[in-house]
Amino acid sequence: MIAQTWKMAWGAVFSNKLRTFLTMLGIIIGVAALIILVSIANGTTGSVSDSISSIGSNYLMVQISDDKDNPLRLSEFQKLIQGDSIEEASPVGRSSATAKSGYTSDSMNLYGVTGAYLNIMNLELDSGRNIKKTDVDNSSYVLIVTEDTAVEFFGHSNVVGEEISLDGRSFQIIGVVKESDSTTSMSNKMNSSEDGTSVTLEGYIPYSTLTRIGDTSLNITTFYVSSSNQESMDVAEAEVENLMMKRLENDEDAFSIMNQSDIMEAMSEVKNTLSLMLGGIAAISLLVGGIGIMNIMLVSVTERTREIGIRKAIGAGRVSIMAQFLIEAVIVSLFGCMIGILFSWSALKVIGIIMAGQMSLSMDMNVVLVSVIFSAVIGVVFGLYPANKAAKKKPIDALRYTG
Repeated sequence: MIAQTWKMAWGAVFSNKLRTFLTMLGIIIGVAALIILVSIANGTTGSVSDSISSIGSNYLMVQISDDKDNPLRLSEFQKLIQGDSIEEASPVGRSSATAKSGYTSDSMNLYGVTGAYLNIMNLELDSGRNIKKTDVDNSSYVLIVTEDTAVEFFGHSNVVGEEISLDGRSFQIIGVVKESDSTTSMSNKMNSSEDGTSVTLEGYIPYSTLTRIGDTSLNITTFYVSSSNQESMDVAEAEVENLMMKRLENDEDAFSIMNQSDIMEAMSEVKNTLSLMLGGIAAISLLVGGIGIMNIMLVSVTERTREIGIRKAIGAGRVSIMAQFLIEAVIVSLFGCMIGILFSWSALKVIGIIMAGQMSLSMDMNVVLVSVIFSAVIGVVFGLYPANKAAKKKPIDALRYTG
């Protein structure tokens, strides 16, 4: 009995293929929009999260806005920033200089740091060495450059031992940072021109050297702190906050602490919110598709009034009639869903090729499952009324119907 009902429903659905396809179109568009939009949202936020996590997620950035006439100097910095959960700390100053090597001259971003900075930011050296304590103590004219910077000035990345001029002062290159690990790797993508040839030139020098050659004040206003592991981040933040409160007269407005792990959590929340918002917008298309199914099923009930009358006259019951029309609505809805999923898969492949290297797109199977369930529910909900209407028809009235 059930098999016969399915067979009849199947035949009725595909007896008019064009009308069935047009009815499915709303479901197809809704499912495709849901999957593609959520996938793009996940890919975009995932790309940003990966860029953030690539430079570490277990560090704090502290900024001092009011030193209370008691500026923090490099000589006392390492003694001050200590705690059980604090692994390393480094001041950071930023300036720019005109870099020159041979016939190549360009502006370079300079970061005054200590050797701890590269460890905190997970910057791996491709060659050479890190900044040492003696470099900071002696304000040495040494420089670590990014791989792109080395290639820009020398044509290759093997430049350890080479000399480069910064605002007329000769610096020796002691190390080269892997470009994939550089803090500029993300900004290079954002600032690059359409032909992709623009790069950001960047170098790291001892903090004491930067205060000597640049406009950077001797006072430390920004510094980074790393914890021993991800789990101790909150403890490290509490320790740093306690140290700053003691030093800055218990004025919590005199400084700010940015926890990198908080940013990662915020990105996760943004991802979830964005996915829900876009999913909700796409779900509206599915509801519109459901209304289309109800409309065409009501038309179908009207067109097949005599058929309903004949089936009832030869013994078909109310449940059998209702089941047939309900199954027809579910078939239309689920077939539309399947086509929408296939279209989404193809579209994501094409978008992935176009956006290669910028974001990773993949079909979220959880979203696919939600789409299938939602489509089935829509088929049942919007097919229930037409099916019930067909089942309630009286045989004698149905047989008398002439259209």
